[in-house]
Amino acid sequence: MLRELHISNLAVIADAAVEFDAGLNCFTGQTGAGKSLVLGALELLLALRSGQNMLRAGASEARITGVFVIQNAALRRRLAEITDLPLADEPEIILVRRIHESGRTTASLNGQPLTGSMLKNIAETLVDIHGQHDAQYLLKPANQLALLDDAGHLSALAEEFRTLHQQRRELMIQSRELSASQTLRKQQMELYEFQAREMEDAAPQPGELEILESRHRLLSNIEKIKRLGGSAYEALYEDDAAIIGRLKTVTAVLLEAAELNPDFIAAAGQVKDSTIALDDAAFTLRRTLDHLELDPEELASVSDRLNTLNRLISKYCGHGGGLDQLLEYQESIKAQLTQLKSADQNSADCDARIAELEKQLSAVGAKLSQGRRKAAEVVTPGVHQQLADLGMKEARFHIEFLPMGAAGEIPGHPDDLFTSPSGMETVEFMLAPNPGQPARPLRKIASGGELSRVMLAVKSILAASDRVSVLVFDEIDANVGGRMGTIIGEKLRDIAGRHQVLCITHLPQIAAYADRHISIHKVVRDGESFTSVSALTGQVRLEELAEMITGKNITPTSLAQAQELLALAVRKTGEAAPAARKTGSNRDKAKKPAALPKSLTEK
Repeated sequence: MLRELHISNLAVIADAAVEFDAGLNCFTGQTGAGKSLVLGALELLLALRSGQNMLRAGASEARITGVFVIQNAALRRRLAEITDLPLADEPEIILVRRIHESGRTTASLNGQPLTGSMLKNIAETLVDIHGQHDAQYLLKPANQLALLDDAGHLSALAEEFRTLHQQRRELMIQSRELSASQTLRKQQMELYEFQAREMEDAAPQPGELEILESRHRLLSNIEKIKRLGGSAYEALYEDDAAIIGRLKTVTAVLLEAAELNPDFIAAAGQVKDSTIALDDAAFTLRRTLDHLELDPEELASVSDRLNTLNRLISKYCGHGGGLDQLLEYQESIKAQLTQLKSADQNSADCDARIAELEKQLSAVGAKLSQGRRKAAEVVTPGVHQQLADLGMKEARFHIEFLPMGAAGEIPGHPDDLFTSPSGMETVEFMLAPNPGQPARPLRKIASGGELSRVMLAVKSILAASDRVSVLVFDEIDANVGGRMGTIIGEKLRDIAGRHQVLCITHLPQIAAYADRHISIHKVVRDGESFTSVSALTGQVRLEELAEMITGKNITPTSLAQAQELLALAVRKTGEAAPAARKTGSNRDKAKKPAALPKSLTEK
C-alpha cells in the first residue's frame, strides 16, 4: 500500500504531505483546488506522466516522495528483480522523484538511483491508475483480452503462447530471407563449385611455382648453356693455349727456380694447387656437359604447367598475385561452399523448427482458449449482477470470441492461424444497455456514464485477480448521477477490502464510504496560490460532506443529511464508522497536512 505521499514545489502545491489508509481513500474539494494534481504527483512519481512545465514558479526543484509498505513477499522479490536491489526483505520502500529547473528528472529507490525503465516497471507492479477518461481502456479488445486472462489466472499461459509466437515469427522471417536468397545461393554454389573443380584439377602445391620457373629456364636455354660450357672447357683444357697446360708449364718453371732460390717455393706451390683445382673444375664441367641433353617433352610439360598456374593466378588473384594467394583463395572457396550448403540445411532445419513450434502453439492456444471461455462463464454473470446493482438491471453483457481472420500478418502465409501473439482468438465485450436492443461492442455504446459503470462493474469482478495492490480512480463518478453515488461507494469500498483504493470524487455519497477522507483546498496569499491537503475527521468531515451536498451555505438540514450518509455507510458495510476507522488519532489534526518523517522532508 501507499502509506505516505509528500509533494513539494509542484505547480500550486508548495508543500503537502498526505497519509493514506489501507482501504478506501477519497479526495474531495472544489473544482480547480488541485485534487487531480495530487494524483498527478503520484503519476509523476511513477513516471506515468511528464513533469514538463509543472515546476512551481520560483522553485529550482520539485520533489515527490512516496512511502510504500509491501507485505507480499512475491511482490518484494519482483521489485528486487526489476531494480537489482536487495529489497526481498524490505517491507517498506521510499521512492523519490525530482524535477529539476532544467527539465531533467531523476529518481531513486531507498537512496539508490533508478533508470526510467526501472521506474516504469515499478509503476506497473505497484499501482493501477484509472483516470477520468480511462473507461476508454475497456474499449480496446486487446485490453479486454488481458482482463479476461487476469480473471482466469491465465497470464502464465498467455505469456507462454506469446513467447512461442515470437520464436516462430523470428524463424519465419529467417525462413523467408533464406527462401528469397535461394536462387542467388544456387548461382553462387554453381560458380564456386566450378572454380573449386578447376583448382582441384590443377592441384597447385606450395613452392611449386619457383621450382617450375627454374626448371623452365634450364630447359629453354640448354643449347646456350652447352655452348658456353664447352667454350669454357676448351679454354681450360683443349685449346692449343689451354690454361691448364700453360699453368703446368709455369709450375715446372717455378719448381726448377725454387731449387736455385727457396723464395720461389711458395709461389710454385700456389700455382701447382691452382692447376690441380682447375683440372678438377674442367673434369666436373666435362661431366656436366656430357649429361646435358634437351628433352622436348619435359620442356613442353613444364611450360604447360607454368601456363596453367599463371592463368589461375591471373584469373583469381589479379595483377601482382602469386601462388600463395591462389592457395588462400582455394581455401576460401571451400569455406564458402560449406557455408552455402549449411544455409540450405539451415532452411530445412528452420522449417522443421517452425512446424514443431506450430504444434506447441496449437496445444497452448487450445488450452488458453478453453481457459478464456471458462473465465467468461464466470465473469459474465458477475458483471450482470454488478450492472444491476449500478442501475442497469436490463442491460445484457456477454463476451464474444472472434477467431483470428484468415489474412495472416506474415507475408506468404495468408492462412496463418497464429497471427496474434495474444492467442488464437480475440474478444469483444458486448453490451445491450436496454431491452430490445441488439448487443453491440462496448466501444460503440454512446453513454459515458454507462461506460463508467461498466468499468466499475468489471473492476469489481476482477479486483481479486488484479496483479497490483493500489488502485487509483480519478473522478470515477464522472457522468454518473447522485442516485448511483451510494452504490458506487459500496463497490469502491468492496474493492478496498482487497486493495488500497485512491479516489477523487465530487459525490458525498461516495466520500461517505471513505476510510480516510482527504480534503484539497486552494488559497491565495499575497497574490500567490497555494494548495493544502488535510485529512478530515469528526465534525470537520461532517461539514465537508454537508458542503458537498448544498454548497457553501451549510444548514442543519445538510448536516443531518451528511450524518445520514455516514450512518448509511456504517449500515451498508457493517463496520465501524468510516469517520472513526483508522483515523481517530487524526481528529486533532483536521485541516493540517499530515507530516512525513524528517528524513523524508529534508532537502
